[in-house]
Amino acid sequence: MINKILVSACLTGLKVRYDGSEKAQMSDQLQRWQKEGRLVIFCPELAAGLSVPRPPVEIISAEIKDTLLAQVRIIEINGQDVTEQYQLAARLALRTAQESDCTAALLTDDSPTCGSQFIYDGSFSGQRKSGMGVAASLLSKHGIAVFSEKRLADLIAWIDEKEK
Repeated sequence: MINKILVSACLTGLKVRYDGSEKAQMSDQLQRWQKEGRLVIFCPELAAGLSVPRPPVEIISAEIKDTLLAQVRIIEINGQDVTEQYQLAARLALRTAQESDCTAALLTDDSPTCGSQFIYDGSFSGQRKSGMGVAASLLSKHGIAVFSEKRLADLIAWIDEKEK
């Protein structure tokens, strides 16, 4: 069975990040997987109707475990609460992954949506903390293996092991 991978669109070179930039990570392996039809390229924030560019946002919560959709607050740097839009983004990422039969996700770290190892601490000071964004957390809770772009080698090993 071929394992499909949900991939943050910004990692493929699409300029969809909050500031209109990208974080292209198209290694030879990712290009090969794309040719094999394994990659499901998706930006949860765009799918939820957010614009490019958009204001920076951070998760405001007391505990890292609070990234459960019902417990998290997400605010823009100007103080506007955008929790509902980001909850929708997370649900759309999960639906897309499930409908596409994705077993793994390669997501952009530090993002309030896609971060799988680190997110910003909610102070808008550039400080990071261990934690997951809302989409990464929801995907993981539903059995989809989540990897940051910094863990591509781990994803490759995981896929190789699953397909033995």
